[in-house]
Amino acid sequence: MASTREIKERINSIKNTLKITNAMYMISSTKLNNARKSLADTEPYYYALQAMFARVLRHLPEGYTHPYLEVREKSEDFNPRKAVICVTADKGLAGAYNHNVLKMVEKEIRPDFNDMLYVVGEVGRQYFYHHNVNVDGEFLYTAQNPSLARARAISEEILTLYREKEIDEVYLIYTEMKNSMECETKMIQLLPLIRLDEKLFHSNAGITAVQRDSIALLPNPGDLLDNIIPEYVNGYVYSALIESYCAEHNSRMQAMDSANKNGEKLLAELSIRYNRERQAQITQEITEIAAGAKARAQQLEIQRKRMRKQMAENGLSAVTE
Repeated sequence: MASTREIKERINSIKNTLKITNAMYMISSTKLNNARKSLADTEPYYYALQAMFARVLRHLPEGYTHPYLEVREKSEDFNPRKAVICVTADKGLAGAYNHNVLKMVEKEIRPDFNDMLYVVGEVGRQYFYHHNVNVDGEFLYTAQNPSLARARAISEEILTLYREKEIDEVYLIYTEMKNSMECETKMIQLLPLIRLDEKLFHSNAGITAVQRDSIALLPNPGDLLDNIIPEYVNGYVYSALIESYCAEHNSRMQAMDSANKNGEKLLAELSIRYNRERQAQITQEITEIAAGAKARAQQLEIQRKRMRKQMAENGLSAVTE
C-alpha cells in the first residue's frame, strides 16, 4: 500500500494538472465563441452565393458543359486522380477530433493511383510523415487562424491543378460541429461540382430563397461560371476551416471537462485513501506508545522485585517507596 507521502505527492500532481486542464477549457471556450461569431458573420454571404450559384445552374442551356462541372468518365484504363484536402488541428488533447479525420483520409487515399494529399494542421502533417504517406502540400498556420486569405490560397492551388487536368476530383475532409455535444467528420466533393446540397437551401430558406424566374446569363454562361465557381469553392473551403476550428475547440472543451471531472473524482478517492492511511498511521503510533509504556512499567516492576530480593538476602528491610 502506498505511503502517505506518495499519496500526497500524487494529489499535488493531480491538482497541478487540473490547473492546466481548467486553463485549456477556458481558452478553448473563448476561441470557440470567437470562431462562432466569425462563422455567423460569413454565413449570409456564403448562403447567398450558394443560392445564386444554384440559380445559375438551373438556368444553364440544356446540354451545356463547363470544365468545373464535367464528370470525367471512368474506364478500365483510366481512374480519376483524386486530391484530398485534410483539415486537422495544430495541437492534440481534443478527444477523437484528429483521429476521426485521419482515419477517413487513410481510407480515401489510394497510393496506387497517385492521389494527392493536402494537409491543413500540424497534427495531420506529423501523422502522415511518421506513417510514410506522401504529402503534396501543406498549409501552415491555417488551422489555428482560418481566414478568407488562407482559404483563397488553398482554393486557388486546387483550382489551378484541376484546370490543368493534373487532378480529376477534389475532396475536402473536415469536421462539422452539429451541436455543442456532437461533431461529425464529413467528406464533400468540391470538384467537379455535380450537385448542391438542397437540404442546406431548405434549412436557410430565409436567406436563400429559390427564385425560378428566367434570367439572362451575361456576357455568357462560361464567363459567369469562371467568376462564380472560384468564389463558391473559396467560400466552401473557408466555411469548412471555420467549422473545423469550432469543432476542434468544442472537442477540446469536452475533453478538458471530462479530464476535470475525472481528476476531481480521483482527488476525492485519493483524499479518502490519504485520510485512512494517516488515521492508520496515527493509530499505530498510539498503539506503539501504549505498548512501550506497558513494557516500561513491567520492566520497572521486575527491577523492584530484584531489588527487594537482594535486600532480603542482605538482611535489610525493604524501603517502601
